[in-house]
Amino acid sequence: MFRLVTIEREYGCGAACIAAQLADQLGWKLWDQRLTEEIARLANVDPSAVRRCDERMDSRLYRLARTFWRGSYERTSPIGNQAFDTDRMMSMMQEIMDGIAREGNAVVVGRGAPYFLRERADAFHVFLYAPRVEKIRRLCKDGSTESEADELVDTVDRERVAYVKHYFNADWPTRSLYHIMVNTAVGNEAALATILNTMRQVEGRPKATDYEAPRVPSTIQGVSSAEFSPRSSR
Repeated sequence: MFRLVTIEREYGCGAACIAAQLADQLGWKLWDQRLTEEIARLANVDPSAVRRCDERMDSRLYRLARTFWRGSYERTSPIGNQAFDTDRMMSMMQEIMDGIAREGNAVVVGRGAPYFLRERADAFHVFLYAPRVEKIRRLCKDGSTESEADELVDTVDRERVAYVKHYFNADWPTRSLYHIMVNTAVGNEAALATILNTMRQVEGRPKATDYEAPRVPSTIQGVSSAEFSPRSSR
């Protein structure tokens, strides 16, 4: 029985709304903004600091500066050990995701959730996408100008590609990771119905996804990527 749904998405495809509708239909907890707040609570930082790190790499300048300050000046540097950055956030994510999984009945949006939870048989993984014109239409409807929407569609997903490559040594999207990929241009109601129907149809069958862990672990702040690899549920 599925107790978790992860939703990965292209920027602007309407995933936040669809995820909220899905959680409401299932009567489950939505981990979207709630996840940002939980990370901020555990790290003792403002949620805005978490949003700045959300599914994006720290800037190259920041990473170079941090490398420099790891020398003898680190204790007095403005970005010392206690600075909140993407690396620090990622060091917390496995434990947070494990906690969400133990509680169950959750819809989790982004933040690497399908990678962290990929070995759980009770997790159903969804990828939402849309044609460019549809994403721009949705963003403009939400208040962006056409030029802003056009730029965001490119830059946000490019940041997600880099984020997934760095922290999971994987391509984005990794198609074999998902049970279903849905084009949201069909409309929110149709997308929602497709997700729910597919969940019902595949529930109780062998796990459909097949994702091989990276063969060569990357290193984050001296920590092997194996420490970020999802652990099998027992």
